[in-house]
Amino acid sequence: MGQDGDGSRFTADVVIIGGCGRVGLPLGVALASRGLSVTLYDLDVTRVNAVERGELPFMEEGAAEPLREAVADGRLRATVDPASVGTAENVIVVVGTPVDEHLNPDLAAVPNALERCIEYLVDGQLIMLRSTVHPGVTALTERLLQRHGLNVDVAFCPERIAEGKAMTELFDLPQIVAARTDSARARAEKFFRTLTDQIVPLEPEEAELAKLFTNTWRYIKFAAANQFWMMANDYGLDFARIRHAITYDYPRAADMPGPGFAAGPCLLKDTMQLAAFTNNQFMLGHTAMLVNEGLPLYLASRLEQRYDLEQTRVGILGMAFKGGSDDPRESLAYKFRKIMMLKAKEVLCTDPYIADERFLPLSEVLERADLLVITAPHPEYANLPTDKPIADMWGITGRGLRI
Repeated sequence: MGQDGDGSRFTADVVIIGGCGRVGLPLGVALASRGLSVTLYDLDVTRVNAVERGELPFMEEGAAEPLREAVADGRLRATVDPASVGTAENVIVVVGTPVDEHLNPDLAAVPNALERCIEYLVDGQLIMLRSTVHPGVTALTERLLQRHGLNVDVAFCPERIAEGKAMTELFDLPQIVAARTDSARARAEKFFRTLTDQIVPLEPEEAELAKLFTNTWRYIKFAAANQFWMMANDYGLDFARIRHAITYDYPRAADMPGPGFAAGPCLLKDTMQLAAFTNNQFMLGHTAMLVNEGLPLYLASRLEQRYDLEQTRVGILGMAFKGGSDDPRESLAYKFRKIMMLKAKEVLCTDPYIADERFLPLSEVLERADLLVITAPHPEYANLPTDKPIADMWGITGRGLRI
């Protein structure tokens, strides 16, 4: 345990602001599994109550049992009380950093999260920002804390996990640690060595760009694969066979992804943050957006060429933004659904992981639909018991990628 400026004892090792979300909760569980006392501060009462019962409010492989154990042992608790941020030497900020309807970044998301509870912060704390932020937000946060007269250290330590893989990647992946001073960097490095011995030091602005570059690089790769698939598909060729030939025992092309909806809460958003950083001169990023965001329209157009959609019941399989996930955020399956609602006789949606009163059981969709479209590659769709036509741009059914 640490001590605050008055010499009194802190009652927890770390408080995570936004701690019951898909990034904060796995981090809290991982830290508690290493013996730390963790408090999760969150505004979502439903999620806080679930965590207090020892229940995961969403899917995260390998987290359910460690969460139950940590709650039962008293090493992890959740609260909606903002005063909790003053109970630990270490404070981690994990909040969403969205772009607005004009694709401009919200620079105030992290500062606003701190302002809501800033009266409870105390001198001597280490404030670690973990959200993906626009370059300069760490400096903006430092100035905010200084204006409030707080003598605290600030570090930027971006999360690097893939959703669903947190309970392995938090321990296996190197952790980027960035700070303005040697003291802050040393404290943040010591803290994250609780999880991993691999630490990569950077300056804050370098780390902010490193995180945005990482997500944007993935988004651009997905756009290239999607463009290649559309090229091959337009000529009646199977991109799966072409990609296999390219990548087979050929390391320089081993990282070529397959086609599919490139969505979720990070990739487009962070590409647009990088575009804003370059005064909207990031032509490659904007082109990637046009390709990836245009894929539902391309898919609908191809189906319209092959089928009389006005007389066709279309079954949409998978509404999550990726396979094996219960997260619908920014899923392009919903965009495709809207397009199909204008074109098809009827649209039937299903997803094994997402509870939605509009969705039907898979068995009913298989029975009623004339055409099936796999929009999220859930493993449940690999061997569908049907002989109805299936549009599968992911290749999960093993029937090739031609649509």
